[in-house]
Amino acid sequence: MIVRSHLPWPLRWALVGLSLGFSAAIALWAFETGKDIAGLDRPAKDELAQLRVEVAALRNERDKAQSVANTAESLLKAGEVAQERLAEQVRLAEADNLELKADLGFFQRLLPTEVTPGVTVRALQAELKAPGKTRYQLLVMQNGNSNTEFVGHYEIVLVGTLDGRPWSSRPVRGKALQLRQYARVEGVIDHPEHAVVQTVQVRVTDQKGQLVAAQTAKT
Repeated sequence: MIVRSHLPWPLRWALVGLSLGFSAAIALWAFETGKDIAGLDRPAKDELAQLRVEVAALRNERDKAQSVANTAESLLKAGEVAQERLAEQVRLAEADNLELKADLGFFQRLLPTEVTPGVTVRALQAELKAPGKTRYQLLVMQNGNSNTEFVGHYEIVLVGTLDGRPWSSRPVRGKALQLRQYARVEGVIDHPEHAVVQTVQVRVTDQKGQLVAAQTAKT
C-alpha cells in the first residue's frame, strides 16, 4: 500500500514561489557580498564622497564671491550718490561765487571819487532779460548827515529805437524810496519786443516832486 499526501495546487504554487524568492534573495546577497569583498563599489563611493566635498567647496566660494560682489555694488552706488551730492555742492558754490562777484563789482562801482552832500544815484545798470523785458538795478545813496531820513520816489525811462525810429518808454514810477544811508533798487520794465533799448534814465524826486538826483546809463 502506498500513502500519498494530496496538497492543493494553490498551496503547491505558493511553496514553489517562496522557494524561488528565497533563492533569489540568497543570490542577491551573495552578489552584493562578493562586490564588497572584491572592492568594486569602493572607488565609486570614494569618488562620490570627493565630488560632494568639491561641490560644497564650490558653493562656499560662490557664496563668498556673491557677498563680495554685493558689497562692491553697494559701495559703488554709495560712491555715485556721494559724487552727485558733491557735484551739486560745487555747482551751488560756483553760483554763490558768481553772485558774490557780481555784488562786489556792483558795490565797487559805488565808491565815489568825490563825496557830495545829498542824494545821489550810483551803479545804474540795465540789461535785456527777454524780448520785451529789461531788468535794471541801481543804488540810491544819501551822503552827509545820515540821521536825516530821505523819503521820495524814483522813475525809470528807457530810450532807444523802435522800427528804426527814435523811441522812449513812458516814465515808470517805482515804489517809494525811504533811506538813511543807501537803498538798493531793482526791477523789470515791460516794453515792445522789437524796441532796441540803448539807454536807461533814472530820476529821484522828493515828496514834493522836486528832482534831487538823476543818472543815465547805456545798456
